Amino acid sequence: MASVTVTSGPITTSLLPPARSATTLGRNCCSLLPPSPGLAYRRARRRNNVAASTKLVVRVARTESKGVSLGSRAPDFELEEPLTGNIWKLEDFESYPALLVMFICNHCPFVKHLKKDIVKLTNFYMKKGLGVVAISSNSVVTHPQDGPVFMAEDARNFNYPFPYLYDHSQDVARDYGAVCTPEFYLFKKDGRRPFELVYHGQFDDSRPSNNVSVNGRDLSLAIDCVLSGQPLPPNQKPSVGCSIKWHPEGNV
Repeated sequence: MASVTVTSGPITTSLLPPARSATTLGRNCCSLLPPSPGLAYRRARRRNNVAASTKLVVRVARTESKGVSLGSRAPDFELEEPLTGNIWKLEDFESYPALLVMFICNHCPFVKHLKKDIVKLTNFYMKKGLGVVAISSNSVVTHPQDGPVFMAEDARNFNYPFPYLYDHSQDVARDYGAVCTPEFYLFKKDGRRPFELVYHGQFDDSRPSNNVSVNGRDLSLAIDCVLSGQPLPPNQKPSVGCSIKWHPEGNV
């Protein structure tokens, strides 16, 4: 930067930077002047309003799983796994003593909140003989981020140990009575008898904004009971999450 030498005497105005109006200074984000108390307050209010509106979206989106008759049979399905292109059917799990069917998706904050722990839990129990499958039934018309390509990425990024299937027609979600993500169905199998529903409840008490740590207590207790042949606790809390995104009418 070129230096300017000023001789003795008053500095001429030609060497001074042009004067800026208060409006210009107010627009200048790099101003060295601290913001006025009123401006700082308004900025804080805006930040708080944004945070509050974000939490409100999560609360409004909450949907509880509905009552499904315990003891009912697992509905059949035949769905593609986007990651591998393989087709999976209910009968592929016939050799397992118990089967966990999960309705999840990519974008839902309730699912994101549990993803890593779902992987940990399923890895642990699959080694003990549990069959596991996850299904996404969300419409790609309204939520393209939940489509097959992104499902494959999600399965790869989180190292899902279970097949993650896409229910394009949404018929499987309807057959199971699924209404939210995540939603968990635990079935047991006795010999040649069909899979029988024994647990339809939450993962645990943790939610995205309630500061309760994720531990998978409710679901893991149910799985332990099934694999050990013990009766399940009668009180099952419903799962809570985002509603399944159904196709708009005429867009199937």
